[in-house]
Formats: sequence, structure tokens, C-alpha cells
Amino acid sequence: MYAPYMRTCLTTITLLTCLTVALAKDSNQVIDWPDTGAPILRFTILKIRQVGSYGSQHTYTIESQVENLWSKKIPSATFHFYMFDKGKVRIGEGYIDLSNLSPHETIRMELNCSTAGTPLTLSVVPQTLPPELQDKAPPRIVTLTVYSVPSGAKLSIDGKEAGVTPLAVKLSVGGHTLQFAKDGFNTGTYPLVINPDQVSGGQVSYELGASAHDTIELRDGSVLNADVESVTATEVMITMGGKQQTFDRNQIKRILFVQREPSAESH
Repeated sequence: MYAPYMRTCLTTITLLTCLTVALAKDSNQVIDWPDTGAPILRFTILKIRQVGSYGSQHTYTIESQVENLWSKKIPSATFHFYMFDKGKVRIGEGYIDLSNLSPHETIRMELNCSTAGTPLTLSVVPQTLPPELQDKAPPRIVTLTVYSVPSGAKLSIDGKEAGVTPLAVKLSVGGHTLQFAKDGFNTGTYPLVINPDQVSGGQVSYELGASAHDTIELRDGSVLNADVESVTATEVMITMGGKQQTFDRNQIKRILFVQREPSAESH
């Protein structure tokens, strides 16, 4: 029996990927939000009932309830409902909409889902919250694509390696430092600020600039980025990767020299 103030609503949870519910069919599964400090909402899965199957796909109805543990009314809130496998990989998600949830009120919800996997843990993450609870919202994340000219540069974000350009990255609101590195080119740093009202889908392009080394083009089509040490009538000596190499001058098709600052020894 539920308390007299309990009301019933119907919520459909549509899984973007498939999963198999491994929760006990009649044992309550409780998720408090937020997971630190005093809980404000308590999500409880009461019962899972299989209503259909097709091959490895199964359809379930999940009876659940949400209790407002807060001392204030929650006029409107939206949550993502996530499911994870034993490797903590997210394998399913859906949505829960709450409205006009009075203090200490409990509402009953029916969630429908199709499954084909084994979820072991569940979590809820807020998407929209009333102003009084905005400090409980997770950091806003913006997705953008980072390009470099030329491409194929190693990208580090705030000192951590992220991958090779072009690369889609997710950044939180605030200031970040993008660092680019590519063999044969000077490294570069680009300060980037993500504004609170910025939307996903943007892009950043950074030009690495002049090469840090001379370019040696061989007659067989190979191109080397190295430092030319000396050129004589018969051979060319270069330093590449800290090692010296000597080429017959007839192997060289063309050399492009970069401008260098004179060393103290030359002065």
C-alpha cells in the first residue's frame, strides 16, 4: 500500500542501445540523488516484468517510484537514466520527467525498455533543474572538433594527451589550453575559453606555422625533416632524430632551409 499522497504517472524510457536487466525482479533497487551530501530525490525500482521477447531482444516493464526528500516543491526536473555493464561501460539510457513534486511526496512510474545485455549498475544524471538546485547540476560539456594545419598533430588539452588532429573533444565550461606538436614543426599553444552559453558542434583550427627543420627532398620521392649540417661537392650531412646521416649529393633533389637564429659560437 502506498501513502495517500502518492500519485501515479506513466513514463517511457527509450533505450538508445540494448541491454538485459539483471536486477532481481522483486527486490528494490534504490538510487539517491545527489550521491553526495543529503539526498534530494530517491529513485526506487520496485519490480521488473518481462512482457515480450524476439530472439535476443526482450521487452520489460519496470515499476518504479520517485520520492522528494527535499523540504521544497520541485516544479520541474528532467533526468537521464543510465545503465552500465560490469566493465562500467554505459550500455543504455533513457529519460525521466518530473513535475510538481511536493515535499516528501512519492510518485509511482512505469518505465518500458527493450533489452539485450547485462546491466549491473544504474545512475541518474540531471539535465534540467529548478534554479534552487542548479548548484547540483553536473558541469556543462561542449563538444567541438579541433583541427591543425597540417593535420596529424598530437593534441594535448590542459597538459593531458587527447589524440591526433582532427579530433572531436569534449570540454567543460571555462578556460583550457590546447597544445599541438608535430615532427618537423614548431610546437604551438592555443588558449581556448568555453562560454556557458556556447553550443556543441563548433570547431577550432590552429596553424602550426613554419617547419622547425630543413626539408630534404630525395630523388626517390622521400622527404626528410632534419637539420642540414654541411653540403659539399659530393655529399650532404644531416642530423635527424639526434643521429647524423650522410647522403651522396646525387641522391638529393632539393633542400629547403629554414631561417635560424645565429648561435653564440657564430658570433
